[in-house]
Amino acid sequence: MQTPLLEVDNVSRSFPVPGKKERISIFSNIRLKINKGEFVTVVGHSGCGKSTLLNIIAGIDKADTGAVLLKNREVNSPGLDRMVVFQNFALMPWLTVYQNVRLAVRAAYPDWDKGKIDERTRAYVEMVNLKGAEDKLPAALSGGMRQRCGLARAFSVQPPIMLLDEPFAQIDALTRGVIQDELIRMWEESGVTIFMVTHDVDEAIFLSDRILLMTPGPDARLAETVEIDIPRPRKRREIIEHPAYYAYRNSIIKFLSGGSAPVPPGRSPLTP
Repeated sequence: MQTPLLEVDNVSRSFPVPGKKERISIFSNIRLKINKGEFVTVVGHSGCGKSTLLNIIAGIDKADTGAVLLKNREVNSPGLDRMVVFQNFALMPWLTVYQNVRLAVRAAYPDWDKGKIDERTRAYVEMVNLKGAEDKLPAALSGGMRQRCGLARAFSVQPPIMLLDEPFAQIDALTRGVIQDELIRMWEESGVTIFMVTHDVDEAIFLSDRILLMTPGPDARLAETVEIDIPRPRKRREIIEHPAYYAYRNSIIKFLSGGSAPVPPGRSPLTP
């Protein structure tokens, strides 16, 4: 049996109610395992705690109960072994594209000499098609270019797992599709594991090996998992013609709408 790269073990999170003694549960008893090389996505309504769960895995937030284990070691703080790509880009505004990526490489590989750091930086800037924009500040970039820079920064560290928090939410639909294709290419080339939060059902189906469905909050749960059994490589224009595509899509949308959904291939309840 494969040992999971990441394990979330019975994690719960609540927040205080302003002016009152009680606390409100955001989610409780979250259990999940992610294997090396998987692309796993969480889909759910706003307020169900998807981003909070991602922040706990990242070490940015703390769980009330339970633990997060990466390679069997408990996560207690942020680290370069869990690179995060945020929807608001989170680039250093005073640094150029090149400098933003180089900063991450230098932090991840402090023993490397300047030449090796610069070589890695150039490779990943070129990988996301930002050659020619290396000297631009984030303010001079489009949203798509900023997110490319964020992805280059994260991939350049070659972390065991990358955490993507709705990374395409602020990007127009046409650019989003292009960057999704680039993300898949980089993921396949690098072998990195990805855990992503999204509202976009079509995006989740296109990108994922597995989709985890979260019930509405408060006190949300991971209710079901959908195994996306559509062969890779996937082409955007071809995937919608796959016989299982609309079964997956309709089932997930019905779940999110609170209705009883027909069970598509690869769907099963999560173990509580």
